[in-house]
Amino acid sequence: MTRLVLFGYGNPSRGDDALGPLLLERAEAWLAERPQLAVETVADFQLQIEHALDLEGRDLALFLDADLACAGAFAFRRAEPALDASYTTHELSPGAVLQVRREVTGQDPPPAYILSVRGEQFGLGEPLSPGAGRNLEEAWAFLQQLLLDGRPSFFEERIS
Repeated sequence: MTRLVLFGYGNPSRGDDALGPLLLERAEAWLAERPQLAVETVADFQLQIEHALDLEGRDLALFLDADLACAGAFAFRRAEPALDASYTTHELSPGAVLQVRREVTGQDPPPAYILSVRGEQFGLGEPLSPGAGRNLEEAWAFLQQLLLDGRPSFFEERIS
């Protein structure tokens, strides 16, 4: 059985930036009824260096976040270790988290993917937009398929 870590991040007080945490909450409730699935969940406002430790003993990692740039309701892509601009800031990209893991352990991190849900408005105090709510539903249906199968090859076949 694949051991998966699922990261959901974003600021619930900033409108559609709540998409990552909302998707993670939905997954947590769904996973509670499926204890046979080996999925650990991690929620935070943003990714940080410490999240590299959450990759320990995992076969697969999936990052959930909101994104303005998605062409459709959501995008699914591979994440690769990277020394990007976020590497020296307090908020890391998924690639930077993977790179930290590589540097700390001297080993490659597990295969990792990003599920980005298209958001429209990110203002402080704004509610989730209607469009983001629809996108969340589509992303949730897709995420359920990923979690049910759980094989890295299944993830790889679904890259957008």
